Amino acid sequence: MIALDLFSGAGGMSLGAEHAGIKILTAVENDPHACQTFRHNFPHVQLLEIDIKDFSSPPLPSRDSIVFGGPPCQGFSTSNQKTRNKDNPTNWMFSEFFRVVEEARPEWVVFENVKGLLETEKGFFLSLISDKLKILGYSCQFSTLNAKDFEVPQVRNRLFVVGNRRNKKFSFPKRRSLKNVTVKDAIWDLPHVSNGTDTSWLPYSKKCASVYAERLRDNMRESPNNITTRSALHILERYKYVPQGGNWEDIPEALMSNYRDRTRCHTGIYHRLNWEKPSVVLGNFRKNMLIHPSENRGLSVREAARLQSFPDLFEFKGSIGFQQQQVGNAVPPLLAKAVFQNIMNIS
Repeated sequence: MIALDLFSGAGGMSLGAEHAGIKILTAVENDPHACQTFRHNFPHVQLLEIDIKDFSSPPLPSRDSIVFGGPPCQGFSTSNQKTRNKDNPTNWMFSEFFRVVEEARPEWVVFENVKGLLETEKGFFLSLISDKLKILGYSCQFSTLNAKDFEVPQVRNRLFVVGNRRNKKFSFPKRRSLKNVTVKDAIWDLPHVSNGTDTSWLPYSKKCASVYAERLRDNMRESPNNITTRSALHILERYKYVPQGGNWEDIPEALMSNYRDRTRCHTGIYHRLNWEKPSVVLGNFRKNMLIHPSENRGLSVREAARLQSFPDLFEFKGSIGFQQQQVGNAVPPLLAKAVFQNIMNIS
C-alpha cells in the first residue's frame, strides 16, 4: 500500500500509517517548522514544503493506494465560536484536499478533522465532503473516534471520513482495551525537569511504569525534547492551588486579578492532570497552562509527545513554541494506526 499525506504537519498520521505497513511516497506541508521535524523523522519520504494550492498529483495506482490528511481545523473547533462558519476561509481548505484526490484517484481516501466539523453550520461541511466523495466515485463512511479507546493516554475525539472506490466494505476500529492508559503509565519514567528546563536530551529518571512506556521508550537510554516553558512566578503561584483534576476555579480570585472576567475561562485552563486517568485533550497545552500531575510546572514537550503516543525516538525540531504547537496539532499515531490497520486488513 502506498500513500500521499496532505497537510502532514509533524507526521502523526504518517507515523501511524507506516506502523500499519503503508509506504508514504510524498508528503505536503507548508509550515517550515513542521517540515523540519517531518524531514528529520522521515528522511526516506519526499517532502514538498509548499502551499497545497501549488501541488498537483499524478494519478496513483488504482489499487492499494491512499490519499490521507487533515486540513487546518481551527475554524471547526468547538472552542472557536467567532469564526466557526462558512465565512471563515480556512474552513474551505478541505476543497484543496479533494482537488488532489480527484487528480490522484487513489483507491482509498482518509480525511481527518476535529469533531466540531460535524456540528459546524448544522453539518453543512460534512455533507459537502460526503457529496464530493460520492461524485468522485467513492463509497463513504464517517465516525468519531476517541484516542483513549486506542491505547492513547488522552481523551481526544477526532472525526474520520473514509472513502473507497472499489466498493470494499470498511469498518471503523473498535475500542482496543477496557482499561485506559493513564498519565502515570505514559510519563512516570521520563527525565526529571523543572520550570524552564532548556536541555533537550536527558537520561530517564525511573524504570518504565507500564507496557505503554516500554513500547515508546524502546530501550533508549535518554530521550529528546525534555524542555519546558519558563513560566512567570505569578503563574507558578497559581499552580500551587490546583489539585489533580482541578482547574482555574481552584485558584484564589485574588491571584486571577488580571482576568477581566475569570468566570469566562473554559475548564481546560490551568487544568492539572491526574496520574490515574488519561490526559484531557492537549491542544495548545502551553497557552492552556496544563499542569504536571504532581509538580508545579507545565508539561515538557516530551511528556506531551508521550501523551500523544509518539515514540521517544521521534524528535521534534524548532524553538520550544513551535515544538509545542506541532505536538498539540498532531494526530496521535496510535489512533491513526488503528484506522489504517483496518484498511490494510481488507485490501
